[in-house]
Amino acid sequence: MAQQKRPVVLVGLGEMGGVFARGLLRTGWTLIPLNRGDSLAETAERVPDPEMVLVAVAEKDLHPVLGSIPEAWRDRIALLQNELLPADWKRHGFEQPTVISVWFEKKPGREFKVLIPSPAYGPGATLLVDALTSLGIAARSVSSAEDLLFELVLKNVYIVTTNVCGLVTGGTVSQLWAQHEALARQVADEVMDIQATLTGQDLNRAALIEGMLTAFDGDPEHQCMGRSAPARLARALVQADAAKLAVPKLREIAARSSQ
Repeated sequence: MAQQKRPVVLVGLGEMGGVFARGLLRTGWTLIPLNRGDSLAETAERVPDPEMVLVAVAEKDLHPVLGSIPEAWRDRIALLQNELLPADWKRHGFEQPTVISVWFEKKPGREFKVLIPSPAYGPGATLLVDALTSLGIAARSVSSAEDLLFELVLKNVYIVTTNVCGLVTGGTVSQLWAQHEALARQVADEVMDIQATLTGQDLNRAALIEGMLTAFDGDPEHQCMGRSAPARLARALVQADAAKLAVPKLREIAARSSQ
């Protein structure tokens, strides 16, 4: 008789969590879903040995959730948030969680839209890649922590650059590059300055720009400015201030946006 799979705990049942839930169920996993307000500690007493604990909460909720992960679950955490870097999980004592950089969009009432394959790394990477692939969402495993760091910084450069530029230009990512390339490069360079201070590594900037343009090509009609754009700019300026970075273009855009 085949050995029964251990369940997957899913913390967060929003749009992104819902996509992963579908993929996990389709690939044969039993889910233990947890909504806001559900007790992680009580669930860990009932389910002390899950295959994975996938944290699918919003960025703003990540640190409170990571700070409350029960001890029994600490070696099986998986993360998928935007603006995620190793310092975010290391501050809570997690050394090597499974991490996936999500490159598909899911809006309420709409099906998902894939930009480029979502890279994953860590003990549960194959599980997540298989779950997404079962839904027709392109995903892939990467081979090292260094590769993962590049992918996380790339996603941050894409998100912050397009959102911040969108406060000035509006429009789509293809229009941004075709009509405002100089602005996009200035903003991206300052965003990369911030990422370098946050990670302690100044990664290959030409490769990051190339990766960003590949994502632009994946969805040319993607809107630059989401509703989180002002918050992303404010967060970038807090990070720049902490690192004593000038970031003049980001500050100029912030000043214009506040008028």
